[in-house]
Amino acid sequence: MAGMTSSARPFLNRRLAEFGTTIFAEMSALAMSTGSINLGQGFPDTDGPEEIREAAVRALRDGRGNQYPPGPGVPELRTAIASHQKRLYGLSYDPDTEVLVTAGATEAIAAALLALLEPGDEVIALEPYYDSYAASIAMAGGTRVPVTLRPDEADGDGHRRFRLDLDELRDAVTERTRLLLINTPHNPTGTVLTRAELTEIARIAVERDLLVVTDEVYEHLVFDDAEHIPLATLPGMRERTVTIGSAGKTFSFTGWKVGWVTAPPALVSAVRSAKQFLTYVASGPFQYAVAEALALPDTYFEDFRADMLRKRDVLAAGLADAGFAVYRPRGTYFITTDIRPLGESDGFAFCRALPERAGVVAIPNAVFYDHREAGAPFVRFAFCKRTSVLEKAASRLRALAD
Repeated sequence: MAGMTSSARPFLNRRLAEFGTTIFAEMSALAMSTGSINLGQGFPDTDGPEEIREAAVRALRDGRGNQYPPGPGVPELRTAIASHQKRLYGLSYDPDTEVLVTAGATEAIAAALLALLEPGDEVIALEPYYDSYAASIAMAGGTRVPVTLRPDEADGDGHRRFRLDLDELRDAVTERTRLLLINTPHNPTGTVLTRAELTEIARIAVERDLLVVTDEVYEHLVFDDAEHIPLATLPGMRERTVTIGSAGKTFSFTGWKVGWVTAPPALVSAVRSAKQFLTYVASGPFQYAVAEALALPDTYFEDFRADMLRKRDVLAAGLADAGFAVYRPRGTYFITTDIRPLGESDGFAFCRALPERAGVVAIPNAVFYDHREAGAPFVRFAFCKRTSVLEKAASRLRALAD
């Protein structure tokens, strides 16, 4: 093509060379081309509360946020975030110096890692991990060190889970370790770290003087006997922890891209220094709407959780009937399954064939692993869809058992 240059050097930065088109784009395109039910990508198929959508419309009409909002985020939202952390967890943050609004949690993760890492620093992340973790660590010049969550056999209540090996985590720390990247409730396994596990993570961080970035975007989606415990609430952790939250998962407006960071002033200042050269600011009118959303009564969060619990159980039952081994999630809106009882072992091949076999799209968990073989037989399904859609998907999947 005229105007193109040729070069022996690849165009893409070598740090990003391993990251091609995401599996989500591939599988969503496959869902479209086959007319399949898309249980791959984690976004709801209905909008959140009408009063919050109207709050965004009102902000647009009133001219609030239509121009650049303040760099740290609009004061109303920063105050609402601080109030949310105080009301739910007893964590006190100064809205002016300890809260930063970001373009979703993805930018918060990227900005935190770009700000806090030097080339060669090691980052310990729980594997399997959200795919942007690896890309953000690479962009910052860091080295990712995965600690793998391992599947257990069914326990006393008959449910399978993924668990953290704390000895493996401790052994992974070296003199080059700069940061722990923790995700709880955990995507894609649905694991919610217990108080005992978090206490040991905190002990390791304090003993080895490590920073911690903790992704808590599914904080309001915990089920059964699970409890979400922010790592920053534990002794010695507030001063070293960058906590990341998001409106998208809690209020079902994923397209608004409103996330946030809470941390001590020095850490927030560092993250903001990187964030200002990414998006600078974003989502102006939506920030005002999310401020109102965070002030919703506790009944909203309780009803939201109960609705997702019902949906989890609908899909989990359908998957079990279809012959999958189901890892019943205690958090998030994803279910991880093992396909080996179906006579399968390659999650990539299985997911690429599933639309034709059953008219459903899922995601192979191996994309979330450095150790691809550890994730090979696992497949993730999202249940943040209408109940009727989940029932239809479950009916289609049952054909696999036949």
